[in-house]
Amino acid sequence: MRLERLNYDKIKIFLTTDDLKDRGLTKEDLWKDSLKVHQLFRDMMNEASVELGFEAHGPIAVEVYSLHAQGMVVIVTNSQENDEIDDDFSDDYIEMQVKLDESFDVIYEYESFEDIIQLSNCLYQQNVFEGMIIFFQERYYLLLSDDQQIELDDLVSILAEYGSPSTLTVHRLKEYGKIIMEDNAIQQIYYHFWNKSKEQK
Repeated sequence: MRLERLNYDKIKIFLTTDDLKDRGLTKEDLWKDSLKVHQLFRDMMNEASVELGFEAHGPIAVEVYSLHAQGMVVIVTNSQENDEIDDDFSDDYIEMQVKLDESFDVIYEYESFEDIIQLSNCLYQQNVFEGMIIFFQERYYLLLSDDQQIELDDLVSILAEYGSPSTLTVHRLKEYGKIIMEDNAIQQIYYHFWNKSKEQK
């Protein structure tokens, strides 16, 4: 489980498929109102309180995004209407906004281009050469198809070492972002930053 504060009243939680398995849950279970899901949510809120100092008071909005073979991203937002809700009622009031559309593109975001340079070396060794890189809102996004020679779970674990999964769609990134490299990004980066350095030695 990885937590990130997005702003004062919003956090992002990334749950891998292993995180879900450890709790005896599947992605499909998250759409159900069960005791296991409630326990998972309590665990997430406890961890968010300890790690980020994020306290959920009163009504909160929960958005759940399903990422293809990568787990789930949960966005938790403290409602602006806290003061208007009666305290007795608000303790267990959760508004669930579930996003059912599952992306079949693998999209990860990185804080710096250096992260992608380091990543390219690992991916190239695993025969992953393609990819598109888009710059959007001060971050770099790597887009890959799920059709790779490497197992998807292995690919995701490598990608997650240097960045985090994104809930943005390919369409939004292409429309509003700047395409830095359109095709074979990993191969190009590896050649320019790793292969050349070997040749110079």
